[in-house]
Amino acid sequence: MPLDYDLDPLHIFRFHVTFKDQPLGAEVGDDVDLCSGAFSECTGLDATMEPKVIKEGGRNYGPAQRAGQVTFSTVILKRGITTTRHLWQWWELMNVNSAYAHRLEVTITLCDAAGTEMMSWKLDRAMPIKFKSPDMNSKGTEIGIEELHLAHEGLRLV
Repeated sequence: MPLDYDLDPLHIFRFHVTFKDQPLGAEVGDDVDLCSGAFSECTGLDATMEPKVIKEGGRNYGPAQRAGQVTFSTVILKRGITTTRHLWQWWELMNVNSAYAHRLEVTITLCDAAGTEMMSWKLDRAMPIKFKSPDMNSKGTEIGIEELHLAHEGLRLV
């Protein structure tokens, strides 16, 4: 039976990240493009479901497993650069000014060797929990953002 999709490998080093404004209580489609960035590394795109174990009397083969709560890892974007100050302003807004409702939808898009978008992951209602700047060294080659850690409330493959 022939397959309907191409089996060429996707190289995971071609991706870009966009940030859209997504305040708490906003309707779908209300998002506004904020900025985009280029990062050399992205980790933490995973979700874990903790199964509920139900032990029933008379069920001797093992307990029943039911779906439980889903938790998401912190997404870490490393060694990035952007042409705006929006990510730092977002950090300040969330952590210095305590604007708890200011969340962003973050889209991480994987591209093929030709630059064509292949697949995207969306982080729902993301907020920055750590912003790390590179060390200041005149001999160094570091770039604008060393690390940006994002907590979020949902991970979707779109």
